[in-house]
Amino acid sequence: MVTEKIFGKTPEGEPVTLYSISNQKGVQADVMNYGAILVNLFVPDKKGKIADVNLGYDKLNKYFTNGNFFGASVGPIANRTANAKFTLDGKTYKLDVNDGKNNLHTDFDKGFHKRLFRAEVDESKNSVTFTISMKDGELGLPGNRKFAITYSVTEDNGLRIDYDATTDKKTIINPTNHSYFNLKGHESGSVLDEELWLNCSRFTKIVAGAIPTGELVSVKGTPLDFTTAVPIGKRIRSRFEQMLLVHGYDHNFVSDGNPGELTKIAVLSDKEAGRTMEVYTDMPGIQVYSANWVGRHKGKGGAQYKRRCAVALETQYFPNSTNDPNFAKPVVEPGKPFHSTTIYKFV
Repeated sequence: MVTEKIFGKTPEGEPVTLYSISNQKGVQADVMNYGAILVNLFVPDKKGKIADVNLGYDKLNKYFTNGNFFGASVGPIANRTANAKFTLDGKTYKLDVNDGKNNLHTDFDKGFHKRLFRAEVDESKNSVTFTISMKDGELGLPGNRKFAITYSVTEDNGLRIDYDATTDKKTIINPTNHSYFNLKGHESGSVLDEELWLNCSRFTKIVAGAIPTGELVSVKGTPLDFTTAVPIGKRIRSRFEQMLLVHGYDHNFVSDGNPGELTKIAVLSDKEAGRTMEVYTDMPGIQVYSANWVGRHKGKGGAQYKRRCAVALETQYFPNSTNDPNFAKPVVEPGKPFHSTTIYKFV
């Protein structure tokens, strides 16, 4: 079932609608057409108790800043691009310099998460599709592009996100979702006792600025080994160089699945809360971010958010994949549409 209500207005006075997508088992995703943002995600535990497991805000105006990207759809290019530029077919394109000398998430003020999308409800698919267009050269990227982000709630307790895009010029497209999860409930504080498993035996080694070197390194014997489920906090204070560079976990892991095939890439579980979330994707990587830079401030219902109060699991092409010859490139061409699927499933 899909219901809707007005959530507020943009600074330009345009109405913003919050869409509630729910199934028969108590799962409900509230998404809005501002930023195609996931505002709330209500999920039952094994005893049927409902909790909102997604960090965010009660008021629309808080999302006009949203420096942590709570619930955000991120694009057209998620994660980091070295030196805020890339070359495609011999031409260099420049992005906003917003993360040291690099680019992060395309643009902090004009990326997906700060745009007003059109919305279309499909009751038969229990979904809402958000669409937006960008002109050739907009945000420094080539091509007149059309984007669609579809949120669906399935009867097997999955929150499914489908990304689609077309272009009239060769371009770069690498979207993701930047929701932060705490399976006890968004207001519950530390997430360090929650266990994480990853279907990833390698990670992309980074240098200062969290830019990958191009090396795919085995996780074996490192604090980044989640091939067996481990509490997030067990090794987060390790003096391992890769951890020190980003003050915890903020790394891209390499899927052991087949490229382009929907694969279970992660499982997050909280024994105390009695909730488990499986993550499926057809993307080659997943960024695990342990909220290392989330400062103390108020979230929904007056909740006090702080460092390491949640974890983001962002499915994606690898960071800086446009520039690195060792990585699969997120290049999209005319006549060859982009499509990707991610599912957050509660079991």
